[in-house]
Amino acid sequence: MSKITIAAASILLLLYAMAPGAAAATSSHAAAKTSAVKAATEWLKIIDDGKYDDSWKDASSFFKSHVSEEQWAQQVGPARGSLGAVVARKVKSAMYLTTMPGAPDGQYVVIQYQTTFAHKKSAIETVTPMLDSDGRWRVSGYYIR
Repeated sequence: MSKITIAAASILLLLYAMAPGAAAATSSHAAAKTSAVKAATEWLKIIDDGKYDDSWKDASSFFKSHVSEEQWAQQVGPARGSLGAVVARKVKSAMYLTTMPGAPDGQYVVIQYQTTFAHKKSAIETVTPMLDSDGRWRVSGYYIR
């Protein structure tokens, strides 16, 4: 065998050996995304129902350490109230990350929803759940554009 053929065979063997690990990571990230989207969707339902105090209580410890319950209600209430009821919402994208600006390293899923409100036909809601210290996915950020 030539050196090129041996090198090519070695690279293919290395890639083949790494494939199960890559598949496991992808599978793990898919499971994380599924769990995070479920948690975010449930949390958004609390917001949709106007239960802002409950949404704060169910948010991540990181979220609660940066925004008081009163601040949260004062910020989210008027913002969501002016948009009206949710007419439709669907997941547009979900991205698994282990780092976020201004936040500790961990497991995050940045989810974008395409949302139609009664008073805003097209909005993007960005919800970022994180795997909290209790092992549950909880929202650490929420933004409407």
